Amino acid sequence: MNIELLKPEVQQFVNENLRADISALVLKGSPFPKITAAELATQIAGRKTAERKLPLWFENEHILYPPKLNLEQTSSQITAEYKASLISGKSLADLTGGFGIDSYFFSKKVEKLFYNEMNEDLAQTVKANFTALKAANIEVNVGDGLEFLRSKTPKIDWIFLDPARRDDHGGKVFRLSDCTPDVVKHLPLLFEKANRILIKTSPLLDLKLGISELKFVAEIHILAVENEVKELLWILKKDSTSAVKIITKNFSKKEDQSFETIFEEQDQPLYSLPENYLYEPNAAIMKSQLFGKLSNYFEVKKLHQHSHLFTSEENIDFPGRKFQITEVLAFGSKELKKKFKGKKANISTRNFPIDVLSIRKKYKIKDGGSDYLFFTTNLKEEKIVLVCEKS
Repeated sequence: MNIELLKPEVQQFVNENLRADISALVLKGSPFPKITAAELATQIAGRKTAERKLPLWFENEHILYPPKLNLEQTSSQITAEYKASLISGKSLADLTGGFGIDSYFFSKKVEKLFYNEMNEDLAQTVKANFTALKAANIEVNVGDGLEFLRSKTPKIDWIFLDPARRDDHGGKVFRLSDCTPDVVKHLPLLFEKANRILIKTSPLLDLKLGISELKFVAEIHILAVENEVKELLWILKKDSTSAVKIITKNFSKKEDQSFETIFEEQDQPLYSLPENYLYEPNAAIMKSQLFGKLSNYFEVKKLHQHSHLFTSEENIDFPGRKFQITEVLAFGSKELKKKFKGKKANISTRNFPIDVLSIRKKYKIKDGGSDYLFFTTNLKEEKIVLVCEKS
């Protein structure tokens, strides 16, 4: 960690070059004798990332940024704040501290926060940032979080882990047993020290597999940002035997969409031919695969078992995109080419044998405009096109 980077003139240089070509800056070299061009490039790139991902850090000119990989792996501010909303009590140990975003927001919910990080340079950088952010109740420990637990005799209220999802060669892994630390292997130790555990995992982890391996799952939270699933959060409670609660959350600039239910045997959905309105579930719900529960809760009908599109007579508040169906066309009909050849439309396919690019080429439809075309299959196994406008 180079403290020289926090000098006002250096911070001014970083701010003035946020829109500059970083490669060109590196070639010019550093104008500061005690700072390398590579160090400046890391700070500029980090601050640019913080502008969209970590506004609280971006607004503070006394923040030091780590290498790109550490920033890529960290939570966004919006998901970190959500995680903190799940926590209460006197103490929490973050065993995989990273850039400290989650630790910072957890510290607002507990009296004492124990941050653990094996990378000493990263830990020292984060410690300086905690000081800049006036987070005085965080204890920074350099070393293995599990060893910290073993050495700490008193129990704590919560343990948080975000296991590293890369192997020794830098490749991504998704199974819990392939991550570091292996949470499943160390569950006995974790529950020896705390009754409640919060785990962040890859969005690609299978929900049923996670429930099976983690055993004491009380809640699963699926977090999406702008309709892209970012995190799976697992709350484990010692000796939990009740049904698993599942909460989906999609954060967007327009609105936040939530859906909550119990993860159990799937309900049978309602089915129908297209009615007046069409609904496309957001990414968090798509990850949950709880389409039967969604159908019954909102009283919307699926178009087909494998289409994952829903319809209703009335316009309802739904956690996803909503459209009014203006026309239903048979795929292959001359009417489709007649209406849209050479014109603009937004095209989506669901349970359909032809991809979007091939459809555009076949019917000479340009991208964009206010019309939305859904190429799909109905419950009669007919290939259809739903002509829609946003509701």
